[in-house]
Amino acid sequence: MPRLAVTKLKLSHFRSHKQARVETDGRPITLYGANGAGKTNILEALSLLSPGRGLRRARVDEMARAPENLGWKVTATLQSLGQIHEVETTYTGEGSRTVRIDGKTATQTALGRIARVVWLVPVMDRLWVEGAEGRRRFLDRLAMSFEPSHADHALAYERAMRERNRMLKDGITDPSWYGAVEKQMADAGAHIERNRLHTIERIAQAQADAETAFPSADLTLIGANGGDIIIDDLADAFAQNRRIDMAAGRTLLGPHRDDLQGIYVAKGTPAKLCSTGEQKALLVSLILANGRALSQDFGAAPILLLDEVSAHLDAERRDALYNEIVALGAQAWMTGTGAELFDTLGDRAQHLEISEAQTGSLIMAGQS
Repeated sequence: MPRLAVTKLKLSHFRSHKQARVETDGRPITLYGANGAGKTNILEALSLLSPGRGLRRARVDEMARAPENLGWKVTATLQSLGQIHEVETTYTGEGSRTVRIDGKTATQTALGRIARVVWLVPVMDRLWVEGAEGRRRFLDRLAMSFEPSHADHALAYERAMRERNRMLKDGITDPSWYGAVEKQMADAGAHIERNRLHTIERIAQAQADAETAFPSADLTLIGANGGDIIIDDLADAFAQNRRIDMAAGRTLLGPHRDDLQGIYVAKGTPAKLCSTGEQKALLVSLILANGRALSQDFGAAPILLLDEVSAHLDAERRDALYNEIVALGAQAWMTGTGAELFDTLGDRAQHLEISEAQTGSLIMAGQS
C-alpha cells in the first residue's frame, strides 16, 4: 500500500453527494460515469484535504448541496508515513471552512504537513496559452506540496499588498506609511520566490533522473515585464517604484507579477507553441516529476487528483501514465466518462462507477 493514501472518504451534503462513502485499499482509483454524474465533485472534496480553496477555487457556500444548503462535511481517514490520521473539514453555512485533525482544531497549513495533494484538471489544458495568473497558481500549488507554509506566505503577501495598493490609490506620499507594509511584502515575497525557484529546481532534477514516456519541460521563472526575479532587495524595489505605482494605482512589481515559462526540451519549442496534445503531455510530465521529487523529500508520493486525464492523450501515452503511477506507488484518483479508458489498469486499480439519481450521485463498485 502507498505510504500516503486516503483509505476512507465520507461526504455529507457536498455538491451532488447527499451522503457518500468510499473505502479504498491504497491502489489507484478510477471514477467513471456520464458527465454531470458527480465524479469531479469527489476530487474536489479530496482537494480540500490540502490548504486552499480546492481544485475549482470555489467559495465554500458553492460546495453545499442544493436545495438544502445546510453546509457540508468531508471526512477522511488518511494513512501518512506509517501513521493514521482522522481528518475532517466542515462548512456549517456561515464563515469559512474549519479543519480538525485527530479530533483537534487545526489550521489548513497543518493539512499540508500530513498530506500532499496535487491535481491536474481540464482547465489547466490551456495553461501555456492563457494568462500568467494561471501559471503562477499552478507553480504555487506545486510549491505548496514541497513547503506547506508557502500558502501562509502567499496570504501574508496578498494582505500587505492590498494595504499598499489602498495607500497608492489614496495618493498617500509619506514614506513612513509605506515602510512597514513594504517590509511585510518583502519578507513574504522573498519566501515565495525562494519556494518557487526551489520547486523548479526539484522538478528539473526529477525529470533528469527519470525514465519516462513523457517529454521533459524546462521551466523558467520570469519577473515583472520579463525582468529578473527580485528576492533580497524587494523592499528597496518597492520603495523605488512608489511613484510609478502611484500613477498606476497598484503595485507593478513583485511575486504577483511573475510568469512561468516552459520549453519542450526535446524540440526546443516554447510550450505555448506546442500542439494541444504536447501541452497536455508536458503537464502530465510535470505532475509525475513532482510526485517523484516528493517521494524523496516527503517520503511518499502525493495523492494525485487527475480529472479527465485521458483527454488529449493517445492510448499509448495513457497506458504509459498508468504504468508510471503504479510504479510511483501513488494513490491517484482518476476520472473518465467510460470504464474502457482504464481497461489496461485491470486489477492494479480500484474501479468505481458514478451515476446520477434523484437522491443525488451514487457510487457503485465497477469491474476490474
